[in-house]
Amino acid sequence: MLMTRERRPAIRTMRGWAIDLLHNAGAIRECEEHGWMQDRADPHAWERAIDIAREDPPTGVSPDAAVAEVRDVLNSIGDSCLECPPD
Repeated sequence: MLMTRERRPAIRTMRGWAIDLLHNAGAIRECEEHGWMQDRADPHAWERAIDIAREDPPTGVSPDAAVAEVRDVLNSIGDSCLECPPD
C-alpha cells in the first residue's frame, strides 16, 4: 500500500518568509561568494515588498505583523558582505 505524508511548508519561520519576500521583490541579494544577504538600497523594491506583505501575509498572520517582520529583517541586513574586503 502506498502511503503519503503531508508536505511541510517550504518556509517555516516568519523571518524566512520575510527574507524570501525581500529577495523576490529585489530588495536584497545574496553575496555570490559568501552567501550573506545584502541590502540593494532600492527604495522601490522595499516598498514593493512591504505592499506584498500587507496584501498577502502568511496564513494566520495579520498584515501589520507581516509588514513589521519585513521591516525588522530589512533593518537587520547591511549593504555589504561581512566577509568581502572593503572596496
